[in-house]
Amino acid sequence: MVTTNVQIARKGADAPMRQQPVAGAAAQLLAAINELAPRLAARAMEIEGARRIPADIIDRLRQMGLFRSLLPRSHGGLELSVPEVLPLIEALSAADGSVGWVAMIGTASQMFYTRAPRAVFDEVFADGADVFVVGVGTPAGRAEPVHGGYRVSGRWPFASGCQNAQWIAGHFVVHKDGAPVMSEGRPLMRAIALPSKRWDIDETWQASGLAGTGSHHVILDDVIVAEAESFDLLHGPSCVPGLFECPTTPFLGSFHAAAATGIATGAIADLAALAGSGRRQLFATTDLRDSPVFQHEFGRLHAALRAARAFMQVQAESQWQHAMAGTLDHKADFAQSLQGSAWIHAACTDIVSGCYTLGGSSSVHNASPLQRRLRDIHAARQHIFAQERFYARAGAHALGFPAVDPISGQ
Repeated sequence: MVTTNVQIARKGADAPMRQQPVAGAAAQLLAAINELAPRLAARAMEIEGARRIPADIIDRLRQMGLFRSLLPRSHGGLELSVPEVLPLIEALSAADGSVGWVAMIGTASQMFYTRAPRAVFDEVFADGADVFVVGVGTPAGRAEPVHGGYRVSGRWPFASGCQNAQWIAGHFVVHKDGAPVMSEGRPLMRAIALPSKRWDIDETWQASGLAGTGSHHVILDDVIVAEAESFDLLHGPSCVPGLFECPTTPFLGSFHAAAATGIATGAIADLAALAGSGRRQLFATTDLRDSPVFQHEFGRLHAALRAARAFMQVQAESQWQHAMAGTLDHKADFAQSLQGSAWIHAACTDIVSGCYTLGGSSSVHNASPLQRRLRDIHAARQHIFAQERFYARAGAHALGFPAVDPISGQ
């Protein structure tokens, strides 16, 4: 994994060099997270019971600097690279799946807030960069044009971390005379970012996996926003110079993959701890740790985890190099990113399921971390950016068909 943000010039001889990140910031963050990890794991049942991440945990991650890791230096950020941030998401997800997931949302959201108008971006980070921002990409909102802007209403699902956020962004479809406004053959979609106090939260999150993420519905009812405050969440230009003048959507697959490999890493560690505790299965002649059958299966699962992590790292490194060179493609690379995410999620689901099975009857108890890992990985795999239907987009492009946006199909 690259630990320095070596600058590669973008297209064009006059492309400016970007600032280097704060020396050692990624390593310092990872060390702080690894120190915190045992305490997160010890609070897993508390987190699940609350159906949200406790405020003190979010505050600790803010104090560490996690939620300014991808922000530009101009706004107090560390300006790290995506490959440098992914191990942080992995480590948090290995400690607790829900914490890792919410941290992933809050970190990745830093990229997408660069698509907001500069005035909005400056307002969000006016009081310092340690702001926890989230957003919902599902275009569940509806807007009607009014003088100078839009009247927006909607009920957005899966707003992970919304109870801890200072700002929330939502995607909406513009309507006129009762019908969607069309732009380039598809409904016109815009987004808004508003302080969390302007949103209502409907506590709907009762889930089998990632139960502590607080992924409730968030609601706006006839809120007037100026046209100048809205933005193109997925394809708009960056409002600030720096790392994310490139397309941002291709990195989504790697962010989600990091959460998956983290959950699988945690499951492997849980199983190793169980085996090292002297556990012997009913009627077995040796301890679990000494069983050749167990050793074989553990080795197979560990190899699969190494493969999944290597896939994620290579994909992220490759896309980052393309981004820095100005050659990242929002269609082909996005499709390839989702292809990789689908494969990694499938592999990690098999790894966690295998760990759960090898854990024997003790895995079924609520006190077992393995049953929580199993529920978490299956919940993560249900996300749109982990689904295997995106194999087709990458497969078609590999066969020579023109690249299309994997979401819109255009």
